[in-house]
Amino acid sequence: MTHASATGAYPAARPRRNRFDAFTRRMVAEHALSVDNLIWPIFVCDGTNTRSPVGSMPGIDRVSVDLLDEHLARAVELGIPAVAIFPITPLDIRDASGSEATNPGNLICRATRRIKEIHPGLGIIGDVALDPYTDHGHDGLLRDGYVVNDETIEVLVAQSLNQARAGVDIIAPSDMMDGRIGAIRAALDAEGFVNTRIMSYAAKYASAFYGPFRDALGSGGLLGGDKKTYQMDPANSDEALREVALDLAEGADMVMVKPGMPYLDIIRRVRDRFAVPTFAYQVSGEYAMLAAAFERGWLARERTILESLLAFRRAGCNGVLTYFAVEAAALLRRG
Repeated sequence: MTHASATGAYPAARPRRNRFDAFTRRMVAEHALSVDNLIWPIFVCDGTNTRSPVGSMPGIDRVSVDLLDEHLARAVELGIPAVAIFPITPLDIRDASGSEATNPGNLICRATRRIKEIHPGLGIIGDVALDPYTDHGHDGLLRDGYVVNDETIEVLVAQSLNQARAGVDIIAPSDMMDGRIGAIRAALDAEGFVNTRIMSYAAKYASAFYGPFRDALGSGGLLGGDKKTYQMDPANSDEALREVALDLAEGADMVMVKPGMPYLDIIRRVRDRFAVPTFAYQVSGEYAMLAAAFERGWLARERTILESLLAFRRAGCNGVLTYFAVEAAALLRRG
């Protein structure tokens, strides 16, 4: 029996009937977007009473730790479950080894402690990689121009423990070193952080869509060469499944695909194969493209934001890191 004969044929079968009115469309909707699916990435900078816009990301600011109460108030009021913190490390404290990553007083740690004081119910996701801290802009340690794997892992482990001690709920390694999930999991467990989760950037591609993010962190001009020896080739899909399988075997609790919309096929494959909590990052370049189209009146802002995020849910995501999180949450509340 063919699919068509099993479901009927025109004129008896008219799929448009189930689109006739709003309540029917709601009843038969296959996927839904809610505030619980939204994670807000925030940029934290040094200083006091400091707020500075990211030029390539209209509407997005870097804020100092003392302004976090004000900055996060709307997100908390709307019920956004978690924020992901990204630090803008001053150039004068960056070095070749990324030593600021393991400083208990670094920006992520200070921001985490402050958020736990003012909004204790808000989840905190801590980025683990060395690119915000190195003077060369790479995610790991350089030896003769090559990012070395095992030596980098030692620093990533120390960075993860540093964040866990500060109160970070979810460690999110975004570096793409082989074997780092197992090493981080073992170190966390050994120190008693058995409930500190790991959201692995398991399939992170060497993408052109990260440019505005690097501008936001102030690392774009530092990067020599590219990251193709450790981030994934955009041509590869099967490889993503292998990367996810390895990270899950090493103890990842959740996995991430990055970037987002250009890689919806990868998200779908990951979800179908592993059926584990799966997330995506609607990255800075995706945000910047949409924001530019909104500014020019080429796209309807509100409808496009929600449609773009619903696409992630349809592809199989539990949640999305998106710079539109607060605006989307407000739109969902309004209905």
